[in-house]
Amino acid sequence: MAGKPVFHYDEARGRMESVQWLLAAAGVEYEEKFIHTNEDLEKLRSDGVLMFQQVPMVEIDGMKLVQCRAILNYIATKYNLYGKDMKERALIDMYSEGLADLNEMFILYPFDPPGVKEANIALMKEKATNRYFPAFEKVLKSHGQDYLVGNKLSKADIHLVEMIYNMEELDPNIIANFPLLQALKTRISDMPTIKKFLQPGSQRQPPVDEKSILKTRKIFKF
Repeated sequence: MAGKPVFHYDEARGRMESVQWLLAAAGVEYEEKFIHTNEDLEKLRSDGVLMFQQVPMVEIDGMKLVQCRAILNYIATKYNLYGKDMKERALIDMYSEGLADLNEMFILYPFDPPGVKEANIALMKEKATNRYFPAFEKVLKSHGQDYLVGNKLSKADIHLVEMIYNMEELDPNIIANFPLLQALKTRISDMPTIKKFLQPGSQRQPPVDEKSILKTRKIFKF
C-alpha cells in the first residue's frame, strides 16, 4: 500500500494551497515536510530531488513531482476530478488556467511594495468581479447543473471555490451578485472533507502576514 503524499514547501499557503484543496476534496491525507531555512532548501537541491531546483515538490506514488500544474493534473486524474473524456478535460483545463492567472496575482501581491500592493489588490478585485466570476456564473447558468463540467465535481470547481475564498479575504461581499457561485461555494464547503479542511487547526495555512513574508524572503533569498 502506497504511503501518504508528502509535501515539501515553506510553511505558508503559496503554491501548495491548490494541491491541498484537491487532496481535501478527494479525502486524501498527506504529510508535510516544511522548509524553514535557506539551508533546508539547499539541502533538497544538493540531494538532487528537485528537478528544476525549485519547490513545491510532492512525493507521491514513488515519484518526486515538481511544477504545480503537473502535480495538480496528476492528483486530479488519480482521484477522478478530471472529467470523463478529452472534451471535458479541455474545458476543465480552460477554466483552471483562467483561475490560475488570477491566483498567481493573489499569491504574489503580499510581496509587493506599498502603493503597488494596493493597486494590485484593486486590480484583482476588478478582474474577479468583471471578468472571472461573471464568466463562471455564465457557465453554471448555461447548463443549469451543479458543477462546471459534466455535472460532476472536478478540479475546476475546487479551484474556483478556493479562489472565491481567497478573494473574500480582500472583499467579503465579492460574490454578492453571483448567486450560482454562492451556491457552488456552499455545495463544496459542505463536503465533509472540505469542511474539515476549512476548520481552524487543519493543515490549511493561515493568510499570509508580515512574519511569513519575511520568512519566505529569507528562505528563497528575494
